[in-house]
Amino acid sequence: MKRSLIQMHLAVLLWGFTGVLGRAISLDAPVLVWYRMLLTALIMAALLFYRKQWVKIAPKDMVQLCLIGCLFALHWVGFYGAIKFANASIALVCLSTASVFTSLLDPWVNKGKRDPFEILLGLLALSGVYFIYHFQQFYGLGILFGVIAAVLSSVFTVLNKRIAHKYPSRTLVFYEMATGWVFISILMPMQFFLFPQTNFIPHSDSLMGPSWFHNDWLWLIILSLCCTVWAQSLSLTALKKLSSFTVTLSVNLEPVYGILLAFLFYHENQQLHPGFFMGMGLILLSVILQTIRLLRSKFAAPSYLEEKGGID
Repeated sequence: MKRSLIQMHLAVLLWGFTGVLGRAISLDAPVLVWYRMLLTALIMAALLFYRKQWVKIAPKDMVQLCLIGCLFALHWVGFYGAIKFANASIALVCLSTASVFTSLLDPWVNKGKRDPFEILLGLLALSGVYFIYHFQQFYGLGILFGVIAAVLSSVFTVLNKRIAHKYPSRTLVFYEMATGWVFISILMPMQFFLFPQTNFIPHSDSLMGPSWFHNDWLWLIILSLCCTVWAQSLSLTALKKLSSFTVTLSVNLEPVYGILLAFLFYHENQQLHPGFFMGMGLILLSVILQTIRLLRSKFAAPSYLEEKGGID
């Protein structure tokens, strides 16, 4: 049990690093996502081939996986766009509203009963976002991208819920990454048309030189291999022995870890108005209340991690 708990928190910590790495990589958000999805799909394909774990997907489910992959791609573009136009802390705080949006969307998509308490939580989270915007208006575009990323995250989480129990998680991730990469590839010409100065080639300073920290290839590989594939493997291994209580609580710590890492590596706490922390407090309160709700036996979900997608 202790080992599983360490694995779970290590996975969540690796997910939290995605914000720090997103800021370290010099590529624009769509190009960054293009590389991350390509590398992740290739690594997943190699793992599935090596372990002979290929599973046939029903045509109807494949259509849904393609849709989820496209939403995943747009979600990551929004998330990294929030980092580029604001910073990692604001992107992660906005993204933390996803669990509240998910609770609002799930009854509507899966024809469940709506809980008035969820609406209040949604209003509380949105008031926190508004509070941050009010005091950090110069980060307005980044905040908008962050909220869009949170909404898209909640949508594909709800859609994933329908098929998460049918297929192995690694199979789902491969098809979602592959279709998301194809989708981004189709949209990429628009990026270069609107922003001709976009750089497509990752920065590649020598790993032995004084500026190794700015090597985009290094961070892209770590982002795909460690923060996506390895983190997902750790979380799925831990999920076999941990309760819903522990899993839900651990995953909801992701933005907390990410913000602390951003403070540590980039000193972003010095760039933020005190009003940011007030807004963050309101959002975290909504997440905590939603977590308590999920942890009640009536709402506990053992498959929470698979439904979320297992990566971020």
